[in-house]
Amino acid sequence: MSRQGVVQCLLAAVLFGVTAPLTSELAGSLPAFTLAGLLYVGAAVAVTPSVVRNPPSRQALTAEWRPAAVAVVAGGAIGPLLLVAGLARTDAATASILLNTELVATVVLAALFFGERIGRRLSTSVVLITAAGVLLTWGPGAAVDVGAVLIIAACVAWGLDNCVTAHIEQLTPEHVVALKGVAAGGVNLVIGLSTGGWGSSTDAAQVMAALVIGAAGYGLSITLWVRGARQLGAARGQLIFSTAPFIGAVMAWTVLGDPVGGLQVVAMLLAAVGIAVSVRPVHVHEHRHDLLVHSHPHVSGLHHRGTPR
Repeated sequence: MSRQGVVQCLLAAVLFGVTAPLTSELAGSLPAFTLAGLLYVGAAVAVTPSVVRNPPSRQALTAEWRPAAVAVVAGGAIGPLLLVAGLARTDAATASILLNTELVATVVLAALFFGERIGRRLSTSVVLITAAGVLLTWGPGAAVDVGAVLIIAACVAWGLDNCVTAHIEQLTPEHVVALKGVAAGGVNLVIGLSTGGWGSSTDAAQVMAALVIGAAGYGLSITLWVRGARQLGAARGQLIFSTAPFIGAVMAWTVLGDPVGGLQVVAMLLAAVGIAVSVRPVHVHEHRHDLLVHSHPHVSGLHHRGTPR
């Protein structure tokens, strides 16, 4: 196993994992549209050197504009906006654990609308991670945590993004991220500045922090994961990357001082088992799967599509 590949995938997981807790620190001061826009503008800045070296062809843009447009709207505009709105209403540890529901959304949407076949292991994984999400969404007295619902909705948007970008073959992940940053990030930023501005208590350091978080968590992490997965294979690369939500939760507990809740621990264990089930190899005979990469890191594992990212 390539040590360099392991390090690259682990760094990608760390960068993406700390995104939720760090963003939660900004969600209280920066307006939702403004913060969502800054995150993906930062991501676009991070991948700009790669796009400049390897720009998309006109033919590729013409052929892939439909799925790319869906990815931009769902993954670059709606998903980040819902996430930021949810982070303003829930604690960072809960938000990090809930990000595992992106797997559920990806699997269910792929099965319902994209003709993917789901095996027993993925079905089990979906049930376990859904149970973890329910634990974190329903509060005492059967009240619904609105922040948790918004984060789950963000995962649904990213699940749709994952499904459509799985079929994009002529654009690289960096190309898609750049499109998200320029189009979706730019539009969200303009809307945010037009409606809420920078917020009443925002300073230049917070704006720069949002750009850096986006560049690292949504830009640099993609590049690192792709490079690592090309050395390790998609399944091993994804297995390492699946630690990202748990890294975020641990950071929220240890660095940000979020209290450790019993339901959070149970939900984390359920999600961890679900992730482990989903990434276990399901083929006993040897054959080659081409590596597929998506526009942001996530867990997949759908039939005969390898495990992207």
